[in-house]
Amino acid sequence: MDRFHLLEVFVAVAEEESFAGGARRLGLSAPAVTRAVAGLEARLGVKLLARTTRFVRATEAGIQYLEHARRILLELDEADDAASGIHGQPRGHLAVTAPALFGRMYVMPHVAEYLQRYPDITVSTLLLDRVVNLLEEGMDVGIRIGELPDSALRAIHVGTVRRVVCATPGYLQTHGVPLIPADLSTHTIIAANTLAAQVDWAFEHAKNTSHLRLKPRLSTSTNESAIDVALAGSGVVRQMSYQVAPYLATGQLQAILTEYETAPLPIHVLHREGRHVSARVRSFVDLLVERLRADQRLKGG
Repeated sequence: MDRFHLLEVFVAVAEEESFAGGARRLGLSAPAVTRAVAGLEARLGVKLLARTTRFVRATEAGIQYLEHARRILLELDEADDAASGIHGQPRGHLAVTAPALFGRMYVMPHVAEYLQRYPDITVSTLLLDRVVNLLEEGMDVGIRIGELPDSALRAIHVGTVRRVVCATPGYLQTHGVPLIPADLSTHTIIAANTLAAQVDWAFEHAKNTSHLRLKPRLSTSTNESAIDVALAGSGVVRQMSYQVAPYLATGQLQAILTEYETAPLPIHVLHREGRHVSARVRSFVDLLVERLRADQRLKGG
């Protein structure tokens, strides 16, 4: 059996953590995928995947092999694109990662447009509120919010967002409008993306940065759930401006302490630099950068 095919099957099963999921991703039957992985393990003489009735996980050897397999498949794709010419029609599979809510609001519409434009492309998206290592997790394109560490990734600036403290007008009428950050200590705090007992909110005024440790009454793991509770009039939340922009525009939420906001955060589109940037990566990045730069909601508002 073709060794590149075996690598492709192994990577699909390992990333999907499922033989059935890997089969669906590749358009193969589950028995064919099972045979391919078994054949690869037999040829190597090592167990790459640990199987139980509930999940499939890469073994220690499998994790190391997965990293090499991803790199080999990437280089093969780059070679194909180079051979077909820099202006070749985009084809193949594209993997994109972004913060969860940002991805749903600002990336997925353009993924849909991209799929309509290029019929030979398939796309998988990983929408998570954590930093995803593009190389280690097999991603082609990533969107990051915040300052970037030095890396070999190419970063293209597309906009900025602010951190906004807000609550419903009804909540503020009942409990009062905080005039300085310290006033928040007497308010009901809703914290997103944490289950910690305390949160640290930074504020800036007259070029001085201060930190306020607050004990949230509600800590939740997602931005959406925090916003929902704030919309119910149950407390004060701090979110990125793009996350609450629709509710600020309609007056459902009201921004407070705006004169104490920290500096806006940059938004970048990232992709891995290579000797040959594939047509699918180049065309998607060009589309996404153009659309995000034109979006008025991402201009620090």
